Amino acid sequence: MDGTVLVADDDRTIRTVLTQALTRAGCKVHATSSLMTLMRWVDEGKGDLVISDVMMPDGNGLETLPQITDKRPGLPVIIISAQNTIMTAIQATEKEAYDYLPKPFDLPDLMKRAARALDQKRRVQPPRQATSEAMTAAIPAQQEDLPLVGRTASMQALYRLVARVMNTDLPVLVTGESGTGKSLIARAIHDFSDRRTLPFVVASASDLEGMDGPSAVVSRARGGSILFDEVGDLGEEAQARIVRMLDAFGDSAPRVMATSQRDLMERMEAGHFRQDLFYRLGGVTLTVPSLRERVDDIPLLSTHFLARAERDGLPLRRFSGEAMDLIRAYSWPGNVRQLENTIKRLTVTGQSEEISKPEVEMVLGNQPAIEPLMGGGTGDKLSASVAKHLRRYFDLHGGVLPPPGLYTRILREVETPLIEIALEATGGNQAKCADLLGINRNTLRKKITDLDIRVTRRRKLM
Repeated sequence: MDGTVLVADDDRTIRTVLTQALTRAGCKVHATSSLMTLMRWVDEGKGDLVISDVMMPDGNGLETLPQITDKRPGLPVIIISAQNTIMTAIQATEKEAYDYLPKPFDLPDLMKRAARALDQKRRVQPPRQATSEAMTAAIPAQQEDLPLVGRTASMQALYRLVARVMNTDLPVLVTGESGTGKSLIARAIHDFSDRRTLPFVVASASDLEGMDGPSAVVSRARGGSILFDEVGDLGEEAQARIVRMLDAFGDSAPRVMATSQRDLMERMEAGHFRQDLFYRLGGVTLTVPSLRERVDDIPLLSTHFLARAERDGLPLRRFSGEAMDLIRAYSWPGNVRQLENTIKRLTVTGQSEEISKPEVEMVLGNQPAIEPLMGGGTGDKLSASVAKHLRRYFDLHGGVLPPPGLYTRILREVETPLIEIALEATGGNQAKCADLLGINRNTLRKKITDLDIRVTRRRKLM
């Protein structure tokens, strides 16, 4: 590996590690903690590769990408960032970064990517427009689907996990309720991975039929990615065909992903899902949170859908405060997809610019409510669900008893979310929360302290 690498990172340790590793590999290295210095080197014609952090003391590394492209077309830039969300990966791709790695990165992996970038720099460069189109081809399709929008902790945690597994070869299982965007997450993993220029194939049960069905699916993928959408709904024969397909994979095997809104562990225990397929698909499991679990993302999503409706030629509308409170308080059993359809209806049927509370009440009044906690879709009571989890917990110990103190640990597991949700429902009002739970206020205060529960005063949900 040879060439000159420009490293920009405000972390001295990272600059030192990269300088030493690249120098040992045969490269010349210029390292700096300043984007201004980096851009001066680019202006002077230095460097065959740039490795840059995003957040720097004197600016944003992503924002310098267009400037680098203008000044030095064809100079590859690898973005590394502690803001390792999928949105950062999207921004890096849109701004035509050569590659993106979240921190903490794997040094050997980064060195391989740097070697590829330097090798590409030495070869004749393809037209910039063609490269840009290849890297961003998937973006328009995604914009028409459920948006990858989310600032809540649960979505940020999901994005961080996506960023970590995106460029591995591990199979990925994406779980979550209907309408949460499971297939979009799978598509994003492909579109922002090393396989982005290769096909993304969604394989249905009919695609797997016949002697040549599985081989035809693999042939279509050409080393890209294969997604088995709602794999929990597939019958026994289709499951068996997938197992045989996976067992026959060679060196240039496609990446395998699957989505499911069903509990595959539960279906496997009931004998409806093959155990060997379950373990083949579950290399990494990503759980997409329901809209009820990320209420603070609802205004952001609503604004996105209102803007999309305007782009489609519908009237520009906005929610009144009371209307948005109602939208936030709704259960959304259909999740983001249901929210999108509801806002479409509101933009079509409304007369004034402001969406009022009565309008929202009328639209939501015709929508299904969430299934009650006690007595879900299978008719199980809460106690039955808890019993299943406890049996699974004992089974995981392989015939050996769990550590002592089980009673206290289990009660704590149930007690903490119960108090947290009750506090959220009462807007953080401890007096009302204690009354709701039927316990003394001093008892509640002690439990909040003992369980390290954070109390935030906010709008009531009930």
